[in-house]
Amino acid sequence: MSQMSLFSAEIEDPAIADLAGLLAAQGQSMHTSWGARVSVVVADQWRAEAICQEIVDAGLEAEIVASEEGHPIARTEANPRITALHRAWTAGAVKSVPEGWTPTPHALRLWTLAAGRPDGPHYCLGLDPGAPDTYANLSTSLMRVGIAPTLVGTRGGSPGLRISSHKRITRLLENIGIAPDGAPEGIWPGQ
Repeated sequence: MSQMSLFSAEIEDPAIADLAGLLAAQGQSMHTSWGARVSVVVADQWRAEAICQEIVDAGLEAEIVASEEGHPIARTEANPRITALHRAWTAGAVKSVPEGWTPTPHALRLWTLAAGRPDGPHYCLGLDPGAPDTYANLSTSLMRVGIAPTLVGTRGGSPGLRISSHKRITRLLENIGIAPDGAPEGIWPGQ
């Protein structure tokens, strides 16, 4: 086992800006009269619970509700402190990656919690199928933190950024920290 990076999500305190990791995945933000809210539909209850804990650790209230299809949705409260994040990630009514965005360790952890999956010997961070214009910028953002990915699944599969090589997967793991409670064996990078 390698030593965790000094920039690991386990050392840094989470911040509201880290919720951008949910938006890098399939998460959505919306503005209400009480402020903005970030939500993400996930495949598993353990993912929703871990995401809500990260939200609470960032100083916001969180809840889990069910989608119409019965999938868990982890979401923040509507709060004016989230409005700047919403505006940064929205161009008109479309999700957009802010110019020069570099994911923090907690943003990478949230992205992994929302949409990380093993892909054979590789690891994949899922992307929003409804926001293909974000893919190139998100790939570049991973490169800024030393993780060069390959875009996969754009022809009918689940789109994602595939991380190959032991070195790059280890770099991701050093940033995101250990798997949360409840994560099944083999789902977290490096397991």
